[in-house]
Amino acid sequence: MQYILQIPANTGINDVLGNGVTTAQSIAESWENQWLDLLQKNPSDNIYGSLTNLGIFFAVGTLLVFLIQWLKDVLEGEYSRPISSMIWPFVVVILLNNTGNGSILSSLTLGVRNYINSVNQQVVTTADTDKVYQQALNMSVAEEVAGSLLRPCQSLTGEQQSQCFTKATEKINNLWQEYRNSYGNKTWIERLENKVNQISYGTGDVSETAFNALLGSTVQTSIKNFLVSLQYAFQNLIEATMLLIAALGPLAVGSSLLPVAGKPIFAWLTGFISLGIAKISFNIIAVLTASVIVNGPAQDPNADPDLMWFIIFLGILAPILSLLTAAAGGFAVFNGIANTANWVKARV
Repeated sequence: MQYILQIPANTGINDVLGNGVTTAQSIAESWENQWLDLLQKNPSDNIYGSLTNLGIFFAVGTLLVFLIQWLKDVLEGEYSRPISSMIWPFVVVILLNNTGNGSILSSLTLGVRNYINSVNQQVVTTADTDKVYQQALNMSVAEEVAGSLLRPCQSLTGEQQSQCFTKATEKINNLWQEYRNSYGNKTWIERLENKVNQISYGTGDVSETAFNALLGSTVQTSIKNFLVSLQYAFQNLIEATMLLIAALGPLAVGSSLLPVAGKPIFAWLTGFISLGIAKISFNIIAVLTASVIVNGPAQDPNADPDLMWFIIFLGILAPILSLLTAAAGGFAVFNGIANTANWVKARV
């Protein structure tokens, strides 16, 4: 999910917002290098190569158990079961075979990951939804950004306060211009600009109550910073967990010769796909929620929405909901894979 928090320099706000140019594109590019380094570039010399060797070791060890069970079934006259079971040693050998640029398994893993990313990219770019998400997020933090610039002026009086407001307003005007360059002359931008002007060009001292009513409090700013960081951390956690599961693929494949009903390779594949579902689900939830804001309160000049709920939703509720969706989807995927395996086994 791409998001850009457009903040002018030297706002004094938390680094999460102050640095303000973090995007999912940069996240994807950073993780892309890690995926390529792990699965394709010199895989025999890195962690994945070591895990592949360990997977082969597991395969050899479990092959002995597999052969003992296989011979037992043959001696007991259950010929159909041994014949159908012989497919697994071939599957393990093919997947763990090193072709020079990594194993077949590493290439397939990277292919599945690229497919998940392509679907995810379609979700966040269709109908300019990516820009809608950015707009809703910026709309949610704009008051806090402006407040961080104006708040130091609150403790001043007289001419000093007026000069402080003037300098702060100049910086904030740059923010409004950046927003207009990205989204056009939107109603919500004008509404926020009018709020700031009421404070900056008002007569007399501005009371603390009036100030906080217009621009929020320091506590709320800190909470929003934390929640924005939280949803950013969740997206990176998904990427890191997918990479971890990908790295453990050789162990799952090598253990699949054990004579058990639930093959480890099924659990591994289910976990990998489930994380892909979580990633896509989070972006769908975020885009739909952002569209509600951009097409609703953002267009109403009389609306004065408190969008704290949107930041809470992104930082806490959306990750939880996407993980629950992934769990349900993963369960369905696991059942589908298991039923397909049983169907093939019954006919081989």
